[in-house]
Amino acid sequence: MMSGTSLDGIDAALVRIVPRQQSYTVGLLRLQSRPYDGVLREELAANLPPHSGSVAAVARLHRALGDAYARAASETIGADRVDFVASHGQTLWHDGGRHVTLQLGDAFAIREATGVSVCYDFRSADCAAGGQGAPLVAYVDALLLGDASEDRAALNLGGIANVTLLSRGAPPSDATAFDTGPGNMLLDAFVAARTHGAAGCDEGGRLALAGRVDERALRAMLADEYFSLPPPKSTGRERFGAQFLATHDDALRPLRLEDGAATLAELTAASVAQAFTRSAFAPARVIVSGGGARNAALLERLAAHLRPAIVESSDARGLPAQAKEAMAFAVLGYETLRGRASGVPRATGAARAAMLGAIAPANLPALLQKLRLEVDAKDEGADDWHA
Repeated sequence: MMSGTSLDGIDAALVRIVPRQQSYTVGLLRLQSRPYDGVLREELAANLPPHSGSVAAVARLHRALGDAYARAASETIGADRVDFVASHGQTLWHDGGRHVTLQLGDAFAIREATGVSVCYDFRSADCAAGGQGAPLVAYVDALLLGDASEDRAALNLGGIANVTLLSRGAPPSDATAFDTGPGNMLLDAFVAARTHGAAGCDEGGRLALAGRVDERALRAMLADEYFSLPPPKSTGRERFGAQFLATHDDALRPLRLEDGAATLAELTAASVAQAFTRSAFAPARVIVSGGGARNAALLERLAAHLRPAIVESSDARGLPAQAKEAMAFAVLGYETLRGRASGVPRATGAARAAMLGAIAPANLPALLQKLRLEVDAKDEGADDWHA
């Protein structure tokens, strides 16, 4: 289960995972996207940057989010049987440079609702090892999307955009990954503010496609120092939340809704392209996932900036764009139970590859025994593993 910086709710994916030597075959059985209810979303927004929350408010949110994840898990599982749940939780605070991160969502509430072990708190181990705790899916990107014949990039366009650079034939430990800057976060916030909440995003990119980029506003926003920082680096709502729009209000306020949307979509595309240039990495193929993969304006601008690279949705690689991040954390949960390190120091800056995640156990010995038998089988007749 995955909740991103966009605060739109919970993506819960029922996943079949089959080990294949050092990698996996991963298939999506079911995806349910459960929006946060209005009250919970308002409480989250009131305690996220630029606002500050109390200890009591954080504790209440932790429990309320745990209950929300528990309901999402139960509804997604339905009548099926699962072996474990992997929950990323909702990031409340992230300061990668100081190795501080906090994800909320009580794993024990999920365990009580499902009766199975829950893997959670994936970022803290990397922070403890001196890393930024993000981005974490570089390991899974390398396992599932790396290729022996071409250089690729896995680009996730959630609230924040992050990219994994995959050199041809390289092992997961050689992957480089970092947050490039805003994905959908600024665009969503701008549209919501301009429409007084009538729309929460630029659905399909229709607004941006109908608008024109304001070059002055774009230059001002691209001057933010984050874009010129070298990897490893990570960011979030603390930098690219509503306060970023407020900083550039003089440039954005005079723009029509469509022109503001076009300018903010261009900011995302241009900052991604700059990240490739600064990294001296020219991928043959860019595989896009996340909510931004459904934004035609974003994909159009990315394709223009990144030519001659092919820009395609992760759907084409068997990883549905909306489900890809949730599926990635299912694999990370499997690695936690397997006892393998899935942190990538080149991505996060950690001193070593950390084994990620904590476990809220339920009949854990039997689960680990089943896992060992499945990993040892490693053939087409292996029993399926569900998460």
